[in-house]
Amino acid sequence: MTNQTPASRLAAMQTVPKGEVLGTYDTYIEAQRIVDHLAKADFPVAQVSILGNDLKSVERVTRKLSWSRAALEGALSGAWFGLFLGLLFSFVSPALTTNLFIAAVLIGAAFGLLFRLVTYAINRRNRDFDSTKQVLASNYQILVPSELLPRAQQIAATPLQP
Repeated sequence: MTNQTPASRLAAMQTVPKGEVLGTYDTYIEAQRIVDHLAKADFPVAQVSILGNDLKSVERVTRKLSWSRAALEGALSGAWFGLFLGLLFSFVSPALTTNLFIAAVLIGAAFGLLFRLVTYAINRRNRDFDSTKQVLASNYQILVPSELLPRAQQIAATPLQP
């Protein structure tokens, strides 16, 4: 085995992997299970690749944004930050009173509310909804080096353990 430099490893990771197709699967989970099965059989999985084909960008709209939702989200995230600061200050200064701790939470909530409403007001014209984005593939292929294909096929043919 040769010693690879970080630059050569990075160059290798920026190219499409080559090898023989062990199998094609509809979901990433199925392909991942096969690779996990190979790993449990002491197969050199560092030489295995999962290749996603026909990539598609999918954006799913989750909800409509509103002023009240933005205010609530800002207040909650600010309160969490205030709670964190209150706990941090209580470790630094054990004499911190309950009133100061509650004040840190309330001040955090107020600043969070203010900042979230300002960002909502700025972004409202461009986008009035929340969404999640993901990249999905139509199918996933497991690629292994040619010289290891027979062993990988033999391992993959054995039943998977639940």
